[in-house]
Amino acid sequence: MRVLGINAIYHDPSAALVVDGVTVAAAEEERFSRRKHGKRPVPFSAWELPELSMRWCLAEAGLRPQDLDAVAYSFDPSLVVPAEQLGLHDPWDHLRTTYAEKAPGFISTALGGEVDPALVRYVPHHVAHAASAALAAPHGDCSVLVLDGRGERASHLAGRYRGGRLEVLASQGLPHSLGLLYESLTEHLGFLRSSDEYKVMALASYGKPRFLEELREVVHTTGDGGFVAQAPDWSRWAPKRVDDGTWGGDHADLACSVQARLEEVLVELARWVHEQTGDRMLAMAGGTALNCVANSRIWRETPFEDVWVQPAAGDAGTSLGAALQVAADGGEQLTPMPGADLGRGWSDDDLAAWLRGAAVPFSEPADLGAEVADVLARNGVVAWFDGRSEFGPRALGHRSLLAHPGHPENLERLNDVKGREQFRPVAPMVLADRAEEIFTDGPIPSPYMLFVHSVRPAWRERIPAAVHVDGTARIQTVDPAVQPRLGATLRAFEARTGLPVVINTSLNTAGRPMVDDPRDALELFGSAPVDLLVVGPYLVRRSTMFARVGASAGVAAR
Repeated sequence: MRVLGINAIYHDPSAALVVDGVTVAAAEEERFSRRKHGKRPVPFSAWELPELSMRWCLAEAGLRPQDLDAVAYSFDPSLVVPAEQLGLHDPWDHLRTTYAEKAPGFISTALGGEVDPALVRYVPHHVAHAASAALAAPHGDCSVLVLDGRGERASHLAGRYRGGRLEVLASQGLPHSLGLLYESLTEHLGFLRSSDEYKVMALASYGKPRFLEELREVVHTTGDGGFVAQAPDWSRWAPKRVDDGTWGGDHADLACSVQARLEEVLVELARWVHEQTGDRMLAMAGGTALNCVANSRIWRETPFEDVWVQPAAGDAGTSLGAALQVAADGGEQLTPMPGADLGRGWSDDDLAAWLRGAAVPFSEPADLGAEVADVLARNGVVAWFDGRSEFGPRALGHRSLLAHPGHPENLERLNDVKGREQFRPVAPMVLADRAEEIFTDGPIPSPYMLFVHSVRPAWRERIPAAVHVDGTARIQTVDPAVQPRLGATLRAFEARTGLPVVINTSLNTAGRPMVDDPRDALELFGSAPVDLLVVGPYLVRRSTMFARVGASAGVAAR
């Protein structure tokens, strides 16, 4: 069965392809269009389909649109309740329903009229989230917890999967929403709503939970798997912030207080799910599942032995979840998601052709890991482009910026390279077999950077750029068998420095999507202070590249 999944209705439009139960491809539209998040999450944009990622998914599998058995759309307009009846102020929300109802025709047109509109299956938004976690996870039957801003009429789903079938145990109706609560706070703190929530999580580490007791009266669970959560008047605790580059004080304390209350509520909800199911494993999705601090508390403080979070936990992941759910409903035996590297990739020959076409001097070293480690050990910044791009918001060693963790100024340095706020942390990559020596209080291995770990005291002064202000780090464990070039680089870096860790942030600059194709990588390398560009097996050195550019300019001047 060949199923194309589509997410389009709210934000982060994406497409995914599942063939005979195997996830073949998944990508976000922003990586192709170069528009951050693909589009703004307003009703007027709900008609926009992820046309570029849809076509790429089919091409990646060598399929034509008419080869599809089904198209799964991660929103069901038949479940919609008008916004005013839900207690939401969104006078144009009905446009989303209209566009969703017209989606089969839009999809057929977008794919050249070669898809029968009758093949389009609507999958409820939170079911698509749930499937993206439970049906992609490596462990089969499990409990599932979904929390986000909103779906058709709810903001939450708790349930369990058995044999590919979902049993819903609880669902929280709107307007109560932990995701909308956090979005509202994001806006109050001067950041972009439905985009910059991760900045609030970072800012929270710089504050104190001074307002936690008052927030416990406003946000709380109800004992039946649900909760009460409506955005209060935030100005009672801190005035509305203008994003002028300053941060701290009451705003950081408010972020810290809301973050702490969110964590407490999520732990209570997860405990409730376990009381109903007794499962050993919990799978999570929804935008709230990208809150890695909360994820770690769930792992530590609930009876679940294992917590697995979809790497594309936000709305982008619903394209995959919708496709997986339709495949499961069709009787397919599903294979666990093979990894987050589900996007575009190029052969070594193709990459060399890109570099030659750009007239860029490059080398193909016999020991790439050693040469990259030399640059990192000398405190150079490395742009790393290798393999297929990541599905989801985390850079996981396919599209990454790397630096030495032993120099505290490298945190500020990487934030300057990216042009972003200085309170934003970077993340350590660590060899999987060394992780427990350095990090604790979180699951290991942790390949998707979705949990926060405490850095052991003996290591905090050795890797200061990797340690957040509260003594924690959002780690990614690297298995050299899965990522051989990256693993070899980490081994070589440890041989030179004694540190099996480098710091990592996404390969992009502020306000732009993560680098996806070689042209994107070359554009960033040409405009940012990066010393070395890794493109698959090839190296481009800044000194060599710009020396040649300077020489060419001199010849032209003469």
